[in-house]
Amino acid sequence: MPERVLFLTGRLAHGRLQRVLSALGDMPFEWKIHEIGVKVAALMTEEIIRRRLPRPVEADRIVVPGRCHADLGKLSADLGVRVERGPDEITDLPRYLGAKGRPSDLARYDTRIFAEITDAATTEIERILTRANELKAAGADVIDLGCLPDTPFPHLEGSVRALKDRGFMVSVDSADPGELERAVRAGADHVLSLDEETIALAEGTSCIPVLVPRPHGDLDSLVRAAEAAKKREIACILDPILDPIMFGFSDSLARYIELRRRLPDAEMMMGTGNLTELTEADTSGITAVLLGICSELSICNVLTVQVSPHTRRTLEEHDAARRLMFAARDDQALPKEYGAGLLQVHDLTPFIAAPDEITAVAEQVRDANFRIETAEDGIHVYTRGFHEIKHEAFDFFPDLHVDEDGAHAFYLGAELTKAEIALRLGKRYIQDEPLDFGVAAPRQTGDRLRLNEAGTTLKHRGERIAKDSVEDPD
Repeated sequence: MPERVLFLTGRLAHGRLQRVLSALGDMPFEWKIHEIGVKVAALMTEEIIRRRLPRPVEADRIVVPGRCHADLGKLSADLGVRVERGPDEITDLPRYLGAKGRPSDLARYDTRIFAEITDAATTEIERILTRANELKAAGADVIDLGCLPDTPFPHLEGSVRALKDRGFMVSVDSADPGELERAVRAGADHVLSLDEETIALAEGTSCIPVLVPRPHGDLDSLVRAAEAAKKREIACILDPILDPIMFGFSDSLARYIELRRRLPDAEMMMGTGNLTELTEADTSGITAVLLGICSELSICNVLTVQVSPHTRRTLEEHDAARRLMFAARDDQALPKEYGAGLLQVHDLTPFIAAPDEITAVAEQVRDANFRIETAEDGIHVYTRGFHEIKHEAFDFFPDLHVDEDGAHAFYLGAELTKAEIALRLGKRYIQDEPLDFGVAAPRQTGDRLRLNEAGTTLKHRGERIAKDSVEDPD
């Protein structure tokens, strides 16, 4: 007997939910919709659901809207049926109800991120510790201390020990063998970078060096270094070095492929900074491609740098990308429809409703609150007896009649500007919600068990009215 799934919704969304579910075709479950008796589905509460859901519950699973502020654990226990929170928008239900019937698991990854503090030699230890905590929170597994040419690093040993004392994995990156030797003696977990001539620095220690070709690009020398490390019983990581675009990038990619062919079981590293830092392009796409290459070639270590202003979130992007690629590889699927946060400027489904659906909802509105939505044909603003469609925020002003009401005009101006930005970029706009730029910006998260604070806008005559989010549920 197929699983029975019951979807709870409100009056305004009922028709849209019916159309989306009907269009799914054959699914491994039977479904029904129950309209719970509130206008806006997000206003469902545990008490409303308990009171208004008929008993016995004829379902094996109940799906409530993503914005439903209810304790689903308590509700499941009370109803004797598993209750789960679906996506925020009905448009996203097909993805949510995919073949596996569950959202993708992005908790797993097998790639370690080395995050470099490039100016560690000129940074005080306390500041290094502060930055290390920030990098770890963003996804770093190893804190890499970058040395600078012709710049003394008198507190190198102290920095390594301070980080180790606080539980960090530590690497030291230098072109000076003397500094690398000091790092090994201080207890660094890794040093970047040794070669076939300097591999002995790590002998007899627990330090795992990263080996590089010397001279640059000489893959044979890197293979010899790996062989020398094996003879000396030194565990190592191999890095053929990724070169910048226009300065050997294609050839360097070929080196990674060739090294994997020659040494199928070798542990490898890729430093991504020569692309993310030295290419004037949004780094999320660059990072996704590079982490995809790493996933295909079983390169389980990446060295990241975020110095240029446009790379300020590259560490978070690497963290998202490694999770995305792990999931795709594990599923033997394309790296799409996982929602890892790397789609930042454009959205897969920028519009949650078609123009005719918005019109149908607008015709049901009986209060004076302004609703704002975007669709393929533009920005929709509607309230009781009013529905206009335009493409620019300023074009609405003459028709809204809020010129004598500064607070209301400010609110509508802010929301319409967001809507215009979303329309231009092909992003999703939700009234009273921040635009979602994926991992490119810190996400604003709310408590799913608590309704938002009541907010107000003002009519042009100065009369206070409640925003749509706090309408009377009945």
